[in-house]
Amino acid sequence: MATPSPRASLWLRRVLVFNLVVEVLIVVTGGLVRLTGSGLGCPSWPHCVPGSFVPVAHQAQGFHKYIEFGNRTLTGVVSIAVVAVIVGLWFWAPTRRRLLRPAFLVLAGVAAQAVIGGITVRTGLNPAIVAGHFLVSMLLVATSAWLLERYDEGDGPPRTLVRPEIRGLAALASVLAAVILVLGTLVTGSGPHSGDAQEPARLGLDPRSMSWLHADAVMLFVGLVVAVLLAVKVTDAGARPLRAWLLVLAVTLGQGVVGYVQYFTGLPWPVVLVHMLGASLLVVSLVHGVLSLRVREPVPLTAPVAHAPDTAEAPA
Repeated sequence: MATPSPRASLWLRRVLVFNLVVEVLIVVTGGLVRLTGSGLGCPSWPHCVPGSFVPVAHQAQGFHKYIEFGNRTLTGVVSIAVVAVIVGLWFWAPTRRRLLRPAFLVLAGVAAQAVIGGITVRTGLNPAIVAGHFLVSMLLVATSAWLLERYDEGDGPPRTLVRPEIRGLAALASVLAAVILVLGTLVTGSGPHSGDAQEPARLGLDPRSMSWLHADAVMLFVGLVVAVLLAVKVTDAGARPLRAWLLVLAVTLGQGVVGYVQYFTGLPWPVVLVHMLGASLLVVSLVHGVLSLRVREPVPLTAPVAHAPDTAEAPA
């Protein structure tokens, strides 16, 4: 099986980067929809208004219709990006076709997001469904980041760079990060930015209590990140893990600053939007950090491709 040419490898990596960027971007535009009260800017689905897929001049929703329609349009761009990844892996990188399975998972997730978005509109922006919509986006961001990281690696068996205890701390930090994301949706679903400017839909939880619980979880996460960082440093695991976990710490601290700013300034929506972007960047940096704790060497052309524990063999 032929290896991809350097030019093809470069273009495929660009496609993978673009796929990750648009996955993050659609989180930001989705946040813009919610924070500007544009969740029902297109009150119908799959049409924007009955009989038209695009906004029309006589709509009562004003500028909200353009914000919501823009987010829907970006879904098409995301779909094109992941299809380009799949096509590129198949034709340009036949030796890397084992990465097709996660790429198809991203494609399935994008399709599911379109359906969830429709359900969100049909249920009048039910906050629980809106929260699920965001969390699925985080999974897609994580998978897209994992795809890019794995493409930059070889396909040899993974070789750990750190002790099992350090990997355990990193895994625990990842689990806690997922909990923090869930708590973040509860904070937003309990606060003023519910998605519709006219008829706010909230979870009915106390926003102050949820904010405190969210902040406590973040503080514990910071402690775990610092623990991993110090462990990597004292065990001399190498420059790459050290840089990766310094990045995780930097993004986490940045998120903490933004979180406190938005809390003490009454949740202005531009600051909340920056916080949502930071959540996506934290997911990307955490994927990079976890994968930096081990390496995979390229497989020699004369050797059969080894079966990796976290991937599946693809057809030749």
